[in-house]
Amino acid sequence: MSVLVFLLIVLAALLLILGVGPFLIAVPPLEDTVPPQTLADADSQFIDINGVKVHYKRMGQGEPVMVLLHGFGASTFSWGEVMEPLSAHGTVIAYDRPAFGLTERPVPGNWDGDSPYSTVSQVNLLMSLMDGLGVEKALLVGHSAGGTVALYTALEHPERVNGLVLVDAAAYTDAPFASWMIPIFHTPQMDRLGPWAARQFAARTDDLLKRAWHDPSRVTPAIREGYRSFLKVDHWDQGLWQVTRAYQPLDLADHLGKLRLPVLVITGDDDQVVPTQESQRLAEDIPDADLEVVKACGHIPQEETPQDFLNSVEAWLAAQIVQQ
Repeated sequence: MSVLVFLLIVLAALLLILGVGPFLIAVPPLEDTVPPQTLADADSQFIDINGVKVHYKRMGQGEPVMVLLHGFGASTFSWGEVMEPLSAHGTVIAYDRPAFGLTERPVPGNWDGDSPYSTVSQVNLLMSLMDGLGVEKALLVGHSAGGTVALYTALEHPERVNGLVLVDAAAYTDAPFASWMIPIFHTPQMDRLGPWAARQFAARTDDLLKRAWHDPSRVTPAIREGYRSFLKVDHWDQGLWQVTRAYQPLDLADHLGKLRLPVLVITGDDDQVVPTQESQRLAEDIPDADLEVVKACGHIPQEETPQDFLNSVEAWLAAQIVQQ
């Protein structure tokens, strides 16, 4: 047997394993999950937006209206320390973005057209949510991947956004994987393994939290439980997989100079998830943006150093009122 023939046989075997192997792996159904409404808090509310039951919380009244967009793997829980204090300055609405918290997880076959998990669909959902709640214009407060959605919304619908607070926002590296992997995510094999991979990722929640905090010793059992709560929701693994599968590069960096609205960029000085330097660059790339670097803080200032976060936002809000 020639070397070439041998290599062709090996290649054929590898392709067979890669092509068929994923379908031979048993992916057991989730157990002990429940509809998200059964896990609702006393102040939880739900609204049907574009066929998806969206979970949100609302506090305060009047202007400005602040809409809070959490990051990847988080939920309205991540705003728990700052939502009520912010509501002293106006209306505050926090909601669970698709794939997270207590918002419904549609599964493939249950939607028409584009995936409800894509960034474009999430922007459309945000616009419809504002319409449904009677909000004409809002100040968007976006953390991490929620900052990505906030930025894209401001670029696509500037008439609906009167300001941005970008907290450790993912503007330059908005995906934890290489772009060449995107076509692989759309293969039948990955559709088979994707939910299983999501379960492996979720098993690392505690490790990911430690990386997100400057001082991991301050991550309490209550905080860990808050981030694990999504593991009780029906189809959480499909949601986590579908939001990953729906990713598309947005090239936000090429359009930041078009923004013409008040912007505050907040970052921890020890952000290991979205490096501090990226937030500093973001403040430079957005015309007239303000920058606040929180000392002794990691990726989640609103949780790790909530008072410093509030001081920054409240001072900036006061300055905006004076300028108006």
